[in-house]
Amino acid sequence: MRDGTPCAGEFGQRLRDLRLRSGMSQEELSHAAGVSVRALADMERGRTRGPQRRTVQALARALGVDEAGAARLEQSAAAGRPRPRAATGPAGSGTLALPRDIQDFTARGDALARLAELVPDAGAGLPAVTVVAGQPGLGKTAFAVHAAHRLAPHFPDGQFALDLHGMDAEPTSPRDALARLLGAIGVADAAIPSGTDDRAGLWRSLAGERRLLLLLDNAAGEFQVEPLLPGTGASLTIITSRQALAGLESVHRTDLALLRREETVELLSRIIGPDRVGAEAQAARDLADLCGHLPLAVRIAGQRLLSRPHERLGKLVARLATEARRLDALQAGSLRVRAAFALSYRQLPPRSQTLLRRAALAAGADFSPETGALLAGLTCDEAAACAEELTDAGLLQSDPAGERYRFHDLLRLYAAEQIDAEDGPEVRDAALDRTALWMLRRATAAALHFDVDHEQTASRSDPGPDTAPIGREEARAWLEAERAEWLAALRRAHATGRHRQVLDAAQAMHWFSDLNQHWEQWVEVFRQSADSARALGSRQEEAVHLNYLAWAYNLCVHDPRAALTAADSALAAARECGDGLQQGWALGYGAGALHRLGRTEEAQERLRDSARCLASQESPHGRLAELTILNSLGTLLRQTGRAAEALEIHRRSERICRAGIPGRTVEVVGLYHAVARQQIGNDLAALERWHEAEAPLRQALAAFDAAQMPAWSEQARLDLGRVLGATGHPEARATLLAARDALVALRDPRQVEAAEALAALDANGACTG
Repeated sequence: MRDGTPCAGEFGQRLRDLRLRSGMSQEELSHAAGVSVRALADMERGRTRGPQRRTVQALARALGVDEAGAARLEQSAAAGRPRPRAATGPAGSGTLALPRDIQDFTARGDALARLAELVPDAGAGLPAVTVVAGQPGLGKTAFAVHAAHRLAPHFPDGQFALDLHGMDAEPTSPRDALARLLGAIGVADAAIPSGTDDRAGLWRSLAGERRLLLLLDNAAGEFQVEPLLPGTGASLTIITSRQALAGLESVHRTDLALLRREETVELLSRIIGPDRVGAEAQAARDLADLCGHLPLAVRIAGQRLLSRPHERLGKLVARLATEARRLDALQAGSLRVRAAFALSYRQLPPRSQTLLRRAALAAGADFSPETGALLAGLTCDEAAACAEELTDAGLLQSDPAGERYRFHDLLRLYAAEQIDAEDGPEVRDAALDRTALWMLRRATAAALHFDVDHEQTASRSDPGPDTAPIGREEARAWLEAERAEWLAALRRAHATGRHRQVLDAAQAMHWFSDLNQHWEQWVEVFRQSADSARALGSRQEEAVHLNYLAWAYNLCVHDPRAALTAADSALAAARECGDGLQQGWALGYGAGALHRLGRTEEAQERLRDSARCLASQESPHGRLAELTILNSLGTLLRQTGRAAEALEIHRRSERICRAGIPGRTVEVVGLYHAVARQQIGNDLAALERWHEAEAPLRQALAAFDAAQMPAWSEQARLDLGRVLGATGHPEARATLLAARDALVALRDPRQVEAAEALAALDANGACTG
């Protein structure tokens, strides 16, 4: 040492002397300072001569040295650091220092912990790489910068951040990026090779000798980052990109999700202060939801509020509540949600741009490639390929199990804006009409799989025979998955006067609706079909669809007053056109509504009128209707204390089922038989013939389960559970518990009965236990 200036190798010796004087082992100092044992050993041996200032400060604190000792330690470390040089040439170098960390960084604890787990691998001489990808606005760069600052002490030979400008028209080339990295670790401009491959080789050679943390922000693609990745050594590279970079091999992936609601509110609190959020707690939660829990949107909202300290959160909530103004409101200075989306949108090929904006017209929370293809005017294969490209770009989210895609709420608004800007109303309406026509035809064909009269012709009427559902299971799956889409198609057909299509679709849905009576939208389906029948001047079809509507009001939304109104209208229409079958149904549905309104005697009288009316009908439809009415009449008699008479009527229903109904399959008649068996079991239970009641109820439950009719099977499960409870059967509690939970999920009013039966069983068990 001359003139009081430490030599470059003095730092390691000084550090070792201080550690030995403190009595600490390398392992103990490593734990206390947050520096790996390997890095500490390299420092003491002189392999790492100039660690960063924050690393030296962490070591000084852990060693407990005084201020003067810490200054001397820092002075010796500074002597070993490369001297900064002025940038020269087009690829001029700089220090590439980490950007400033944000003080209000929130959440992401699990992701940070998983990233920290990569540090031991880097300590073992294995260069670790993680890719932070995802949709615009997730806070990828903020996360990467925060993680880099936290992990910096583990990488004493340097922490470098390089913006690769992946969203620019001309992203940084690998050649220029390598020049900047080489300059940052001390290579003179004159010593930097001219070729990309030579630069990459030199970079890997030098990086392999150092413990480096490298942040490559905003990568355009694999081609840009692959030459920059160290091949050996103890480095950690964090890459952020709006692309998935799926082609990078042997890398860790950090998936950032949307914030949870409580995390979103916490971020807002850190930006504008907890007192302000606490004063309007509900408005803060509403604001979180309107921002879609997207970190960028929340930060913009917070910064906007911070700049207006007297503005109430509720005012911003009211502005954001209007979808047409939401993206306009989500801007604060240079921060704009719309701009973040636009950067990604402009990078897309024309076909993918078309799919993204047109898919915003889809009716449901998600959409299939079929729907996307119809809206965008593409083939299904083209739409699927574009949807995958959009998923890789972070602009769509793919379903983990099926081939379906969804938008973030704010991104859907942006895509919808592009429809107005690039397509216009005529193109938009043509896309909607094309999609509605196809969807309604497919829905009609799929529903016909459940209609015994038309089951064999279902596939032939499908608009896309190559992709048409085959059999009931595939048809059910399609109708459930595309429920929002075909319902929107029905609405559009009704609104545009295509009434025959509406009627055909609703008629086809009739049998399928029976299997899914817990779907509330059947009211809308049959209300529109009844309106369409009226518009076409067909009183007979109006009677049919008004009866369907009465059924939906009774059993799907449990509104007996509306059901009675619809049934009375159906009865009037049926009498006017002389349709005895529809008169019988209307009397039956009206009776069901009267019974639910507590008008029992009127209900019983209507049921008897209905049974007499239907007895004269000779068609298979008439026989099935008669079975339904007889079962309902028997049920009403039992509920009014006439269980023996009810049992006789239900036995009569069973005899009709056993005799068979010409023109109806065994499966269809079997379901009616199951209903009769369920009611026979309940009749026997009402007569306290508990052990006799068990078998018919089990048979009914098995039939409904096999037919996948949850609204029916769970009521039968409740009936069985009550009988098992009365006999002290060990399955009673489990059966009632399963019925209660399922009925709650189905929003069935009988969930109250299930809860009461379960409570009574538990109380009885406690008393006798």
